[in-house]
Amino acid sequence: MRKSLPQRIGLGTLGVVVAVLFVFPTYWMITSSLKTPGEVLSPSYDLVPLSVTFDNFVSALTKPGFTTYLANSLIVTIGAVLCSLVAGVLAAVPLSRMRFRGRKGFLLLVLVAQLAPFEALLIPMYLLMRDAGLLNQLPSLLLVYFAATLPFTCWMLYGFVNGIPYDLEEAAMIDGCSRAGAFRRVTLPLLAPGLVTTSVFSFITAWNEFLFAFVFMRDQNMQTLPVWLSSFRTAFSVDWGGIMAASVIYAVPALVFFIIVQRKLVSNLTAGAVKG
Repeated sequence: MRKSLPQRIGLGTLGVVVAVLFVFPTYWMITSSLKTPGEVLSPSYDLVPLSVTFDNFVSALTKPGFTTYLANSLIVTIGAVLCSLVAGVLAAVPLSRMRFRGRKGFLLLVLVAQLAPFEALLIPMYLLMRDAGLLNQLPSLLLVYFAATLPFTCWMLYGFVNGIPYDLEEAAMIDGCSRAGAFRRVTLPLLAPGLVTTSVFSFITAWNEFLFAFVFMRDQNMQTLPVWLSSFRTAFSVDWGGIMAASVIYAVPALVFFIIVQRKLVSNLTAGAVKG
């Protein structure tokens, strides 16, 4: 139905208010990173910096361990995303294409695993890692992130696979393709947008994780960027300008990637959520 002018004005105003509420923390972070320590701690906080300085970014980038933490974060995050995508596809295709006893129960378990608070497993997982001698090792953290992202990946890819007609695979098999060949030549290319969408959310989940990296990786050479952000706070002071600059640096790669794929992200997320 066509909305009246007051309704359009009201919805537009509400949209602007919501947008400001979401954008303002990011604006605060960016402007604070460009201020001097005196301006950041000033009682009369200026929304527009009176003077712009990049000293906070220089100090953040030259802080000891930055490159090591960055490399660790990239290794465990990208590794966990790739592993979860492979395992998610191998689980989603049989769940969507085959009918077997216990299929619905398995899907329910996947959903329950996604809804359960992962922090509740911190202590038993720590004890398990300690007894197995896996503490302070990047592969163990990669395994934890893989377990954290796999239920979501499996559930999302199940919806995307359901959205691809099985008739296309049958037509390919009639033309001479094997079942594996039909999946590789037909289903997998059509599943690519779903893989991109799922990988973005899995990447954000693993990239922003702090608690497990802080508890399992006590060796500073094995810690990740979220733990590096906490190093700007000491027992005696907090380098607010440095924290804000480091947060901007930390957020830029994920933000740029999200902007590039946002159109495909929204459309495919909707498709995967309602089909099947």
